[in-house]
Amino acid sequence: MAFRDIQCALYNGQPVLSLQKTYQWIPFYGAPNQCDLNCLALGHAFYHSFGRVLDGTPCSPGSQGLCVGGRCLSAGCDGLMGSDAREDHCGRCGGANDSCLFVQRVFRDAGAYAGYWNVTLIPEGARHIYAAHRSRNYLALIGGDGRYVLNGKWEISPPGTYDVAGTRVVYTRATGPEETLRAAGPTTQDLLLQVLLQEPNPGIEFEFWLPRELYGPFQEQTQALSLSLRQPQPLEVEPQSSEPNKAPAFPTRTPNPTPDPCPPCPDTRGRAHRLLHYCGSDFVFRARVLGHLRQAQETRYEVRVQLVYKNRSPLQALEYVWAPGRCPCPPMSLHREYLLAAQRLVSPDGTQDRLLLPHAGYARPWSPAEDSRVRLAARHCPV
Repeated sequence: MAFRDIQCALYNGQPVLSLQKTYQWIPFYGAPNQCDLNCLALGHAFYHSFGRVLDGTPCSPGSQGLCVGGRCLSAGCDGLMGSDAREDHCGRCGGANDSCLFVQRVFRDAGAYAGYWNVTLIPEGARHIYAAHRSRNYLALIGGDGRYVLNGKWEISPPGTYDVAGTRVVYTRATGPEETLRAAGPTTQDLLLQVLLQEPNPGIEFEFWLPRELYGPFQEQTQALSLSLRQPQPLEVEPQSSEPNKAPAFPTRTPNPTPDPCPPCPDTRGRAHRLLHYCGSDFVFRARVLGHLRQAQETRYEVRVQLVYKNRSPLQALEYVWAPGRCPCPPMSLHREYLLAAQRLVSPDGTQDRLLLPHAGYARPWSPAEDSRVRLAARHCPV
């Protein structure tokens, strides 16, 4: 029985008012002063005030405030009654939001094929997480163990509250269509936000607060996973001289253009990356590279499938695997065997069905040791 209920019940069977009748009393919360002991006569349409409630009585059900001396006082984050101290966005009591950084971006990148695309890494320690978009696409969330929490494996989750990484994620989806994801944090594990693409991406807004000391590692992890948070910047135009054009004093030679070398690939080694790619991919298999062909901004590998560890649908003995860019990362050499983690991407009109090796994805030279590591990852992320 609640504290206020006990105080009202003390007057049960005792005569009150001028009629000397007795009643059974229960708390009444509709009176002006919530720190008075207002009790409703059970079975009757009136209440009576028996003076002030005892100190320490909650002001109302579910309230954080307590009645002290007839006044409703709330405790600040410093534990003092009546204090106005509140936690800032960084989680510091009485802070000024100067110990953390606000990450706010709009994700506009996505390919032309349906499937799962990485949006951003939400690192451990993030607070006040928010993501939203207006489209027929679906937000997906992967926990620190590599398992989907929301909208994974092409299955749409119902709106509601989901417990993950030490916080509660509130997932809403309206008929607008509008979809939102909120979490107070702080998170106790890294989370990966994805989008299940059904139509062209109009933009996904996301934001969170992150402690300053975690921002550097977050940027490094973001680059390693090829989840660039940098927004497109306008090209700068070289200022033109105000003087009229003059003929050059000496004949000029046009240097022979040299192709830009491929930049180094980010380092994606480690158990966390292996588990992430294994659980988030549609196919994991061992294959020998038979040939490759660069087409526009893509590279197509022809491979012979040797052994399948995970598959959403049957694989053929000979398959094409596509990688974005003319300098795919990681690169694969002819006539060598690799362990590959690929995603199945289907164009919106259904005319193209591809196996995609994401940039900075999982393509490791096959070895008995790597085979054992993949089989171990399968135990943590069953198909």
